[in-house]
Amino acid sequence: MSDLASLLERFFSDRLLRQRQASRNTIAAYRDTFKLLLLFARERTGQEPGQLSVADLHAPMVTDFLDHLQSGRGNATSTRNARLAAIHSFFRYAALHAPDHSATIQRVLAIPPKRLDREVVDFLSHEELDALFQVPDLGTWIGRRDRALLVVAAQTGLRVSELTNLKVQDVHLGRGPHLRCLGKGRKNRCTPLSKLAVKVLRTWLEERGAVPTDPVFPTQRGTSMSRDAVGHLVAKHAAAAACACPTLAGKNVTPHTLRHSTAMALLHAGVDILGIALFLGHESTDATQIYLHADMAIKERALARMAPSSAGPFAHYRAPDSVMAFLDRL
Repeated sequence: MSDLASLLERFFSDRLLRQRQASRNTIAAYRDTFKLLLLFARERTGQEPGQLSVADLHAPMVTDFLDHLQSGRGNATSTRNARLAAIHSFFRYAALHAPDHSATIQRVLAIPPKRLDREVVDFLSHEELDALFQVPDLGTWIGRRDRALLVVAAQTGLRVSELTNLKVQDVHLGRGPHLRCLGKGRKNRCTPLSKLAVKVLRTWLEERGAVPTDPVFPTQRGTSMSRDAVGHLVAKHAAAAACACPTLAGKNVTPHTLRHSTAMALLHAGVDILGIALFLGHESTDATQIYLHADMAIKERALARMAPSSAGPFAHYRAPDSVMAFLDRL
């Protein structure tokens, strides 16, 4: 076994699984990063992944791989940076366990993330959400499941992974109704439920008749839905809702759009940034600042509070008369 293969095995089993207790999504993302990187290195070097050394993953190789993600695979800058973050995490681990490759490791760690423009987030208005909720066919089992999922997603702001991992035992509909979920970074949090979400969930769970460990939103086989399946149903119902609500036609509606919609609804209700960050499970308020930039209503209110100019119509600048200026200085 090569030094790289040994380090990778220990990185996943010891560092990620045992020490950090990383989530399944993190493990999968890191796994996919190194599968892509090792296959790219195999094409460049002609060596099988199990024969590669840490020295083979030098800075030029990693940089070429990152460029390939965007030029060859069409990945976005954010995906490129996420892959680089996974590579950096491994090389920080390698710095402690493979000091003989210190020079190579430090050069890879010096590769900076690529700067990207911050886009204004898309979100749905109350009218657009109402139109979306009306689309699923309540005469079918799938339609009733989809409507319950859409309502919960839009009114709790859960991430798609949190929705798919939600179990029946995580739903509390008694006094102080809420959902308990394991969020990003393996952080537990409770999210309160609105009256509409409580009503929809109570009806849906009564129909489900499931045991506590069953998923709240299952497939027809009873298993947990995949992320792609949730994304597909959201896009499908949003396209159908555009017939009744034309403003939806120009929007790319994803599960994360529903999460953004929750945040914007909270912001419009007067909840401050810290409260929104806690509600959504953000690590810090930095990630929540995007909603302030997206809220045009806040900007319009700020503009309205500005004192109107009393200068009257603009006039051309006229330099002071030199003689009068001289007299004024006396």
